[in-house]
Amino acid sequence: MSALWTSSAIAHAVHGKASGDFTVSGVAFDSREIGPGDLFFALKGEQSDGHIYVKDIYKAGGVAAVVSQPVDGPHILVADTTKALNDLAVASRARTKAKIIGVTGSVGKTGTKEALFAALNRASLGKAHRSVKSYNNHVGVPLSLSRMPADSHYGIFEMGMNHEGELAELTRLVRPDVAIVTAIAPAHIGYFSGVEAIAKAKAEIFQGLTKDGVAIIPFDSPQYSLLREAALHCGSQVVSFGFGEQADVRAVDVVPAPGGGSLVTAKIGGILGESSLCFTVAEPGKHWVSNALAILAAVRAVGGDLAAAGLALAELKGLEGRGKRHRIELKNGGKALLIDESYNANPVSMRATLAQLANERCEGQKIVVLGAMGELGDKAEHYHRALADDIIASGAQTIILVGDEMAYTSARLAELASEKLDRIPEITHVAGSSDSDISTILAGVAEVFGGDDILLVKGSNYLGLARVVSALVSGEY
Repeated sequence: MSALWTSSAIAHAVHGKASGDFTVSGVAFDSREIGPGDLFFALKGEQSDGHIYVKDIYKAGGVAAVVSQPVDGPHILVADTTKALNDLAVASRARTKAKIIGVTGSVGKTGTKEALFAALNRASLGKAHRSVKSYNNHVGVPLSLSRMPADSHYGIFEMGMNHEGELAELTRLVRPDVAIVTAIAPAHIGYFSGVEAIAKAKAEIFQGLTKDGVAIIPFDSPQYSLLREAALHCGSQVVSFGFGEQADVRAVDVVPAPGGGSLVTAKIGGILGESSLCFTVAEPGKHWVSNALAILAAVRAVGGDLAAAGLALAELKGLEGRGKRHRIELKNGGKALLIDESYNANPVSMRATLAQLANERCEGQKIVVLGAMGELGDKAEHYHRALADDIIASGAQTIILVGDEMAYTSARLAELASEKLDRIPEITHVAGSSDSDISTILAGVAEVFGGDDILLVKGSNYLGLARVVSALVSGEY
């Protein structure tokens, strides 16, 4: 394992005192993720104190810990471990010559970040770095920066927020050369006055852009003008992407690809120069074509290889909880398709996913397990009732709804079904996601699951619908 940081470099960056000489090859703040060669930050939170686990990290192969109280074992002693993590992130950003890309948006952040990484890592022969999982908050972002090797050519960092001011803080840490806003949607709208306020909060990412930085924004968004003005106010260059004729990076032709996904012809213009590219997006859905256009814009903006980006998009596989597809071997000997979207849900992502389900060819029936959409505040009833139209349009024949707010969806579905459909779909509403509720969901699926069926599982992460996916994939249902 190559050295990521030396003890002297860490101590200098975090204004601490090293207990001795050592080198580390990784950084973590979760003791359960510690591996050989890692540096552990013993963070203190409202509910926990990382110092409790310092002994455990040495047993797991951790080299040293950053602590605010003396411990037995190699360590860096600091006054505040959370500040030290931020300080190490700042030092990491200062030492790199990599082109840095920041990614935010109401939907599509993680998928876009992963696809960008695949494209740039391919072209740079392993010299790209990105934040893992959804490490996009006030501790995840500095951790991801601290993990970036000094010789990286590219760094891709996801940044999230659910309150005003949070992105401003994160982007000044990352200092991206390119900042992407994937889309604006009423995610976390319970914390904002409306979608325009969400757009303003997302636009904070432009505040950290480096000199001559590039802002990549969705042309087809109703908030396009707001985002553009915010970027220009920060002195950024602006590149738009989308399907409209005036977009700088636009899809001029989109047709279904033979193996699934989309075959796209895109034109690139504006400050990026004139060119075109025909490529395949492995992931299905119009929303993924939109993500792909943003990815092409970013790759071009940092001087990357567009051909490599096209190949990466063609090979992209769905992420766990975000579109991964499982071919399930059923107990009756048949096979069915499970689409795992269990990690997150908001009104826009729900609509996009259900629209894609409507386009799926299915010899059997379509089954949906849909969880409530969180953080919608006083708009919860409106958005959950509106979801019923998208469910009906998807062609789902068996509908299992999970979470209290889904009572609004269930009631509206019953109204619509009686008005529009000859056959009333099977509708089940489960109020919560306890063990017994999960068992009820699995029993409901097992009762109707047959060969050539398609099952979509989607909901906010707090509901734990990943347990449904895990049980179905493992056959334990």
